[in-house]
Amino acid sequence: MNTDKELKYKETSSKILEAFYKVYNVFGYGFLEKIYERALMIELKKLGLKCKNQQAINVYYEEEVIGNYIADIIVEDKILLELKSIKSLSIQDECQILNYLSCTELEVGLLLNFGPKPQAKRKVFDNERKPYIRTIRAKQQEKLYEEYHDEYSSRIHTDKH
Repeated sequence: MNTDKELKYKETSSKILEAFYKVYNVFGYGFLEKIYERALMIELKKLGLKCKNQQAINVYYEEEVIGNYIADIIVEDKILLELKSIKSLSIQDECQILNYLSCTELEVGLLLNFGPKPQAKRKVFDNERKPYIRTIRAKQQEKLYEEYHDEYSSRIHTDKH
């Protein structure tokens, strides 16, 4: 469990910010998000991070997958990056990334704006606070237990004959 002073995925977040500022220092403001995305992918890979761009992630309502969201970049299968190239981040932009985190299994999001001044906002939404995620995980555990139990029972039955 993280303490108040500890950041979830701190080291990875720091590397992402390092890559963000490097790309910003090269390009500055004024390009389309796609250009920043491609350059950021190069820098993240140089830093040894596993990343996927334009990745579909499931969106849940209660326990049901109701669609997917195409994430700009997902790093190490645990941090969502939402890229912007606008004058300034708004509360709506922050709400957007929190909404994505609230209805997916990802817990940490970085909102990165390649605006006139670089902006980075970090948002966290722990899966323990997402009731449907707990339910889905409990069902997955139950299914694994049943599969293990069935496999074990069939081995015992086979060994007796």
